[in-house]
Amino acid sequence: MTASRRSRPERRRPGPLQWLGYAFGRTLPDSQRDWVRNDLVGNHAVARHLVRSMAPFVPVFAAFALFPGPVALRASMVLLGVLLALFYSVAYMAQNRARRLERHGLPADLENPKAARRHENERRTYERRHGRAP
Repeated sequence: MTASRRSRPERRRPGPLQWLGYAFGRTLPDSQRDWVRNDLVGNHAVARHLVRSMAPFVPVFAAFALFPGPVALRASMVLLGVLLALFYSVAYMAQNRARRLERHGLPADLENPKAARRHENERRTYERRHGRAP
């Protein structure tokens, strides 16, 4: 076996257990920093955030589904839990993203490059039409 085959490079993407740990707030290795950057500020970051933020609640939702009673009652409990979890997940999305970026050694104010270009173009358009902002 060659030396290159013996020393496997570290994975760029987290494995399933690493991802679960990441969903629960653990920090990933430095070798996966690019993956974390893309996960938090890349395209579709909001959808990924919503999926990731629901992972810790799955046991709670499962417990609600196992309560005794009519199916409609249990489904209502699960639905209410999902809606509350989504509400708080969206409400604290920016703070959660900034904290995760900091924990992985990235700037907390990191922004999606497409969004940054769009904001810069909007700023230029505004200044062209209305003059420089104070």
